[in-house]
Amino acid sequence: MRPSRSDVAKIGEGFAAAHLQKKGYHILAQNYRAQRGEIDLVARDGDCIVFVEVKTRRSLKFGLPQDAVTLRKQQQISKIALAYLQSQNLLDALCRFDVIAIHLSSRLKLLHLEQIENAFEFQAAE
Repeated sequence: MRPSRSDVAKIGEGFAAAHLQKKGYHILAQNYRAQRGEIDLVARDGDCIVFVEVKTRRSLKFGLPQDAVTLRKQQQISKIALAYLQSQNLLDALCRFDVIAIHLSSRLKLLHLEQIENAFEFQAAE
């Protein structure tokens, strides 16, 4: 049976969380939901809150995983990040937006993982 899109996403998020923890990050939230959307991972890197969008693909036929983080997606992530900061009383916290791009084999083995720090700036919704 072929794994669903959500199964592939969960596997990618697992690889991403393990990668961040190996680098010394502390995972604060996974799949944080607010404002009719979700941020895959929220982590702390020293004194910085990091909002992480994980993009996982089993094929590069339609481009690199990070190419799927469009301006519209950046705006949605920014809005949810603001809700998270407000809910945690962290509006003065230093923060950044990273993208972790993951390429899996057809058997769901990790082929490549790339963390793009400061992948984009806060994007106000238009």
